Amino acid sequence: MVPEEILRSLVVENTTKLVMIVMDGVGGVPVRGKTELEASKTPNLDRLAARSACGLIDPISYGITPGSGPSHLALFGYDPFRYEIGRGVMEALGIGLTLTRESLAARGNFATINEEGMIVDRRAGRISTEKNRELCEVLQREIREIDGIQVFVYPGKEHRFVIVFKGEGLRDELTDADPQKEGLKAKGTEALRLEAQKTADIINQYIKKATDVLKPFKPANTVLLRGFSKVPEIPSMRERYKIKPAAIATYPMYRGLARLVGMEILPSGETPKEEVEALRRNYDRFDFFYIHFKKSDMAGEDGDFKKKVKAIEEVDRLLPSILKLNPDVLVITGDHSTPSILKSHSWHPNPILLYSKYIRPDEVKRFTERDCRRGELGRFPATEILPLMLANGLRLKKFGA
Repeated sequence: MVPEEILRSLVVENTTKLVMIVMDGVGGVPVRGKTELEASKTPNLDRLAARSACGLIDPISYGITPGSGPSHLALFGYDPFRYEIGRGVMEALGIGLTLTRESLAARGNFATINEEGMIVDRRAGRISTEKNRELCEVLQREIREIDGIQVFVYPGKEHRFVIVFKGEGLRDELTDADPQKEGLKAKGTEALRLEAQKTADIINQYIKKATDVLKPFKPANTVLLRGFSKVPEIPSMRERYKIKPAAIATYPMYRGLARLVGMEILPSGETPKEEVEALRRNYDRFDFFYIHFKKSDMAGEDGDFKKKVKAIEEVDRLLPSILKLNPDVLVITGDHSTPSILKSHSWHPNPILLYSKYIRPDEVKRFTERDCRRGELGRFPATEILPLMLANGLRLKKFGA
């Protein structure tokens, strides 16, 4: 990976347009001889692959199965081991919250405990989103601060919510206040460092008070908190690459990740077609676009091979509309693999194609895992994608004399 300070020194500004399409979880493992990509009818992706430089990328490193956060950071050119983002921050940013350096965010569940304090249901029977909003309003009204630390509660979907503690001296070196299994006793958080003990005490006071407030609201009669995190010190993409970046994504977490690295979040509908329309509407306003398509990952996690094929084919049908915009550089890849046979993220590398007028087309004829491994780009870390895009957009000057 190019050292950050070197890359910054090489970047130059111009008017080229760079587009990164992320088909979430697109990589697969063969089922009856074919991966989902190999089983898909993708004439547009295949034609583009034949005009592109192709290869395989490792989201993190060999054998490491990535979460969505680190894999996306790598796609955006950030070392995921250096810039680690906690789940609480991602959830908070994803619902549009603005966090400061004084903020400590966590992801929460409403849950059910019995009289002995044992967790009966970690999701409180999957209460309705409407009931969730009502309970968050109750908690916000009844518990506004603990020992001078302000507390803010924001509803999510069904049983999920986001909680933000705000004040000086908060630390995030904390264990989850969630045993992660039913049949175990509810627990508080523990400090992983002495400096975090005061923060742990405040959070545990909050959990106790929240459980008292929620007694009349069974099955949602307690809260479980996890993913305590603060906003990391992370430079924006505008600072690093001298680009004006924008993001188009339907899921909150991906919008949150994009916002964290300084992208403007563009409004769009919920369908891939509406996402492409948002790209078209805003194409003149920005010079880097990140477009996230979620359906392939969802199908993979459901173990639904055919549904994942359909999700891939839907993106393929939209590709001509994107190509009509004539981007100077276009990358299509995945953030990680989600093979339907595994029903989860995996460590397998993803196919990638890179199109620009300055690439050397290779012998790849199809956008699949096995075809792309024979491509010009070979197999390389995802963190190198942004430098390649910048180079093909003529946005990097020569290094050295």
